[in-house]
Amino acid sequence: MIIKPKTRGFICTTAHPEGCKKIVSEQIEYAKKNRSDSGFKKVLVIGSSMGYGLSSRIAAAYSCGASTIGIIFDKEGTDKKPASAGWYNTAAFEEFAHADGLYAKTINGDAFSTQIKQQTIDLIKKDLGKVDLVIYSLAAPRRTAPDGTVYSSVLKTTEGDYTNKTIDLKDNTITEVTISPATDEETVQTVKVMGGEDWMDWMDALTAADVLEKDAVTVAFSYLGPELTHPIYMNGTIGKAKEHLFATSRAITEKFDGIKAYTSVNKALVTQSSSAIPVVPLYISILFKVMKEKGIHEGCIEQMTRLFTDKLSKESAVVDQDGMIRLDDKEMQEDVQSEVKSIWDAVTTETVKDKADIAGYWKDFFGLFGFEANDVDYNADVDPVYNIASISE
Repeated sequence: MIIKPKTRGFICTTAHPEGCKKIVSEQIEYAKKNRSDSGFKKVLVIGSSMGYGLSSRIAAAYSCGASTIGIIFDKEGTDKKPASAGWYNTAAFEEFAHADGLYAKTINGDAFSTQIKQQTIDLIKKDLGKVDLVIYSLAAPRRTAPDGTVYSSVLKTTEGDYTNKTIDLKDNTITEVTISPATDEETVQTVKVMGGEDWMDWMDALTAADVLEKDAVTVAFSYLGPELTHPIYMNGTIGKAKEHLFATSRAITEKFDGIKAYTSVNKALVTQSSSAIPVVPLYISILFKVMKEKGIHEGCIEQMTRLFTDKLSKESAVVDQDGMIRLDDKEMQEDVQSEVKSIWDAVTTETVKDKADIAGYWKDFFGLFGFEANDVDYNADVDPVYNIASISE
């Protein structure tokens, strides 16, 4: 099968197995060069198939030398249809990990469900005994709670209509968008999906089953962003969810003796989620231009290896005055944000290709699905069936 990218809205509906494998291999090589003495040796990554979740699993394995269990929710390929990118990423990671003598197993299913929590517990007990790090990296549009209630998230403001520039990714034109405020119910549902309730459910289940080391650490990923994006992000429905996520980190630390919970505020990057948020893709494109010119740009794997080499260990974490790990520190430098704001005010459709890194944005977007990888022949016939070595469904 010859697989080409097909897009619908802010997602790509196809994925390339060889491209995903190449991108995973490049992340592994980077992690190998950035060894960590963080002390983590048995790691559970909840939401490990793409983005920060995938890179955190790679960094845990190849920077820390850890055994990893990953939780994904992805579709395998058939003779007639490619698998999801997350499936290919996971298959490639496991292939490399096993060849390098690293323990790596994966559970495929709805991480919000009681069934998958129990399946994970059973696997930990069977193979690892206990884990010393739990990374929570779920990004989903909806959640089915244990009682069967289905909650859906929205990306809206909470403080009235908000109008600002955005980029139409179909033709790279700068337009204006007005985002209406969410209802109270929409905000509640977004918090239910993207807040910390399920993170706490996981920690309750893992603790009750006695599969956490007594000094275990857990980390969830978040984002704050600059004042420019606050109306749609930090002060929007997703921001309310992130507030709940941070409050949950404190609640976990207080509830479970010896366990430390943190939120890691990461850099803005191209993800399926960020591509769907109005205003944000234009901000990211400008940010990439500025940070690359300054030589301080980082992708997912650079962020996650820095988490383990500079910010987090079993004994301690480097946190700000609010108790959050700040991997967005380079993004939020005053010189970076000042330059971004200046470009934002001036950018037009005619100047966007010069003032923003549109090419870099699209390369990263298609890279999420295994396209535009280096040294991959996308005109070659490939087998869409690429099995995960240790899948448990």
